[in-house]
Amino acid sequence: MRVWAVANQKGGVGKTTSSIALAGLLAEAGKRVVVVDLDPHGSMTSYFGYDPDTLEHSSYDLFLHKGSVPEDLPGQLLLGTSHERISLLPSSTALATLERQSPGQSGLGLVIAKSLAQLWQDFDYAVIDSPPLLGVLMVNALAASQQLVIPVQTEHLAVKGLERMVNTLAMVNRSRKQPLPFTIVPTLFDRRTQASLGTLRILRDKFPEDIWQGYIPVDTRLRDASRAGVTPSQFDGKSRGVLAYKALLKHLLTQQLVAQVA
Repeated sequence: MRVWAVANQKGGVGKTTSSIALAGLLAEAGKRVVVVDLDPHGSMTSYFGYDPDTLEHSSYDLFLHKGSVPEDLPGQLLLGTSHERISLLPSSTALATLERQSPGQSGLGLVIAKSLAQLWQDFDYAVIDSPPLLGVLMVNALAASQQLVIPVQTEHLAVKGLERMVNTLAMVNRSRKQPLPFTIVPTLFDRRTQASLGTLRILRDKFPEDIWQGYIPVDTRLRDASRAGVTPSQFDGKSRGVLAYKALLKHLLTQQLVAQVA
């Protein structure tokens, strides 16, 4: 299994859309994918038609065992989605209480890594949608992953959020055996606005080694796919947004191959 996390310390940048779009394209390529919703808001869970306010069991259950994960529990929590090759480990609003519970509890930062280890033979990829704030849930996402995708909205305030995310990653990397490779993905790009054009230029200037040279455009078909509860490629495989995500996936898979050879 390869584990990708999608994270940014700023909300509204396209994290959930990016997670589901990439998962959908991997599934259509024949891969078995588990998507993991670690955001208490439960956007990914809601996307696939479940209510994070009323789910009886969710990823929150994984954190109730003092850092250990009971055998078979992750598999029991999985739900179906619109795609037969994608399974969902859902979120619930109870995840929001973890930050208050975590002080004094050791081992909580590796719960998701331990959970995915139990699913290692069942899936080819895991894609983790993490919350937009630094805490035990984001730490779990970063600790479990082998590749980080950082969506960044192409507007001026997003650059500050990206700088915070990069600083967080540097902190996390100090406790990892190998640094976590990351790719910055410009999102919600609108070539008609100076804000988008200017921000894209700044991102490419400041992070030339780490930014994907493409971008994800503003595309109402992505929103329509969300409303329908299906992956963007299921909804409209030829939309501008899906074609951009296909290019992004190709880039990420190439990076993955290079990392494996190295």
